[in-house]
Amino acid sequence: MDPLAVLNHLFNFVAPALWLALLLPILARLFMRKRPLSLSLYAQAAINFFACAGVLVVGLWVFGDDGKMLTYLAMALVGASSQWLMRRAWRH
Repeated sequence: MDPLAVLNHLFNFVAPALWLALLLPILARLFMRKRPLSLSLYAQAAINFFACAGVLVVGLWVFGDDGKMLTYLAMALVGASSQWLMRRAWRH
């Protein structure tokens, strides 16, 4: 497998984590307007991305296959929990 194919597979593996990590802080700002802003949008997206990508790696290790719905459910729960903790923990 050439390096471009490896990068393509890696990007497709973490793409759900990237989309979820970008959408969570944006939606949190839209729906939770009365809460004070804690971290920047980029910091929240980065923390959410690493948390969600870690869940994807653990899901690949546990199941031996990627794309399992249980892994995506765990990724959504971990992403939402990390976003909730960031909005709650770093209040001014």
